[in-house]
Amino acid sequence: MRRTLFHPRLAALFRDHLGQDVFRLEPDTVGIAGYEVADRILAARRATETERPTFKPLHGRSISRGEASSVMRTIGGDVREALKRSRPGPEDVDLSGVWPLRGHLFLRDLILGKDPYRLRILMSRNLELTPKLTWAVIAAGAALPGRVGRRGAPLTAIAGLTADAGGYHERRYAMGMYRRAAAPVCFTVSTLVANALWLGSPFDPDTPNRHILHESMRLLPPSWNILRNASPEYPAVDDRIGAGDDVLLLPLLTHRDPKLWEDPHEFRPERWESLDPDTAPGYLPFGHSSERCWGRHMVMPLAELLLDLIRGSGLAVSPDQRSAKVPLVGLLGVEDVQVTKVRRAAA
Repeated sequence: MRRTLFHPRLAALFRDHLGQDVFRLEPDTVGIAGYEVADRILAARRATETERPTFKPLHGRSISRGEASSVMRTIGGDVREALKRSRPGPEDVDLSGVWPLRGHLFLRDLILGKDPYRLRILMSRNLELTPKLTWAVIAAGAALPGRVGRRGAPLTAIAGLTADAGGYHERRYAMGMYRRAAAPVCFTVSTLVANALWLGSPFDPDTPNRHILHESMRLLPPSWNILRNASPEYPAVDDRIGAGDDVLLLPLLTHRDPKLWEDPHEFRPERWESLDPDTAPGYLPFGHSSERCWGRHMVMPLAELLLDLIRGSGLAVSPDQRSAKVPLVGLLGVEDVQVTKVRRAAA
């Protein structure tokens, strides 16, 4: 039996608030786990630019929805090209090792492998340690002389936006957008697949990848909280929310609410045979129906590709590993999962 060890603050949310709908977390912050209240909160207004997880202002420069949409279409095209190249799948790939890092490196090279080093380094998971480190690396790369990439050399479309940028400030902005658009794809997919491996591998051969992924996102939603700043619409939704209260919606709790899910703590991918992930009450792995995550159409095919490769190679979590930690970070997932080829017992 594997043990998932949540950070103490995450464990406290389960202990103190599981099954509640509205509760106070801080003097100025209200937590929301009830799906009906969450639905009304998210439908009350659109996210502001500072609430959007990927396209917050960059170096003080606002990112319009039009620009954000264009950038996502660009990286989406790069992902589609990578998927075309990867089918039916690389024959020599070895995905054993420590996850999610192993999956992240594979995706980085699959999608962005032809880009110059000063861009690919922006995919490093080490840059998550502090925003200052991220921006220091971006500033250093932008300050290097010369065009990003040799003229005529193959580049991804998302790298082409940087190659066409003129001057230090525009190049720094373009490199920041490269990081903002490409890194979350690699981070999210590798984390999601690591979570799936930890929760359920080795998998029943008859279980579809989609069911495995939907169930993994239920128990360990990579986007486990959604922040909305204080807004006059919210007290009208529920009088327990004050005029100055920020609101923190918690899919981490909603996805395990015993009023919504049978055996809520159990990994049961077969439940998705009769559930629609787009309409299941309280299921928010990609946000609310009023404002779905633009990246979901990239995440699922890439995650399915990884699962195909892993399942086809006979890989699973090492039987010697009995516990894994879930740290308190923005992207929720288990860390340091040991994945190896596992021999099946003889029948």
